[in-house]
Amino acid sequence: MKNITIAGTIGKDAATRDAGKSTVTGWSVAVDDGWGDNKKTLWFDCSLWGKRGEALERHLVKGGKVTVTGDLSTREYDGKTYMTVNANDVTLQGGKPQGQADSYQAPAPDINDDVAF
Repeated sequence: MKNITIAGTIGKDAATRDAGKSTVTGWSVAVDDGWGDNKKTLWFDCSLWGKRGEALERHLVKGGKVTVTGDLSTREYDGKTYMTVNANDVTLQGGKPQGQADSYQAPAPDINDDVAF
């Protein structure tokens, strides 16, 4: 198992889909790497299974800041390698999604007490 913690900007709104007997919520996170002329952006596809993902979906919006900890893996598609994180922990950091006021702060999740993050 390879654990990773990333902090970055959400690249697309989260979406939840059925996955057998459960659901999975997916979104992408952009993380800057390097500096100056060597600066590049690394993209991670993140997923969170079950009710935790469903509860966070509306808060994981493009442009928001987030920290994700989970299991790192890769997948191949069309000759490209994608880095994926199966999230164990998600922390909303706030941020300013596109089209929002400068004072945007991600709201606290509105979920049942029995769901832990």
